[in-house]
Amino acid sequence: MKHTLPCTVDIDTHHTPDWFTAKVDKMLPKMTFVLGGAASGKSLWAENLLLSSHLAPVYLATSRIFDDEIKVRVEVHKSRRSDRWVNFEAQLELGPVLRELESGQGVLIDCVTMWLSNHMLDENDIDAAQRRLLSDLKSCDAPCVVVSNEVGHGIVPDNALARRFREAQGRLNIALAAQADLVVFVMAGLPTVLKGQLP
Repeated sequence: MKHTLPCTVDIDTHHTPDWFTAKVDKMLPKMTFVLGGAASGKSLWAENLLLSSHLAPVYLATSRIFDDEIKVRVEVHKSRRSDRWVNFEAQLELGPVLRELESGQGVLIDCVTMWLSNHMLDENDIDAAQRRLLSDLKSCDAPCVVVSNEVGHGIVPDNALARRFREAQGRLNIALAAQADLVVFVMAGLPTVLKGQLP
């Protein structure tokens, strides 16, 4: 009967190359779309996803602070982010920031729901704004994580403006999901992958 000896390899830890022991970073796709309801945990989940990539994190905030409630929500988001984050604000046009980013960075856009609200309240051309946003995301050199609200699971709004917003948000979400490499729906802080694979 033939016997085979187990193969053993002695690793000299004093001369192990850096690539052998280095922590493996999560590789983010070019565009990740994170969708969820209000207070679903989607923003925190998206932040942690970007941080896990070990890219230099950039936060692109779109919210307008027009009352105390929004101010408190913004402060809660700010308080949980470390000094690692570079912060930008852009309420309407995201392109100028996105065009300045480099491949070693990763950007979190939080969120396109507020971005859409800003355009609607300013009575801008929503279709044209959406085309610019999709183009800017496509041409960005840094991986993008885009956060948005799913607004179609509630009751039908009781006024025309809210109904127009719901329809516009639905169309925007569909377009972003079509362009994204990874789409994740977050409910109660838990992610469900709708498209692609988690890194």
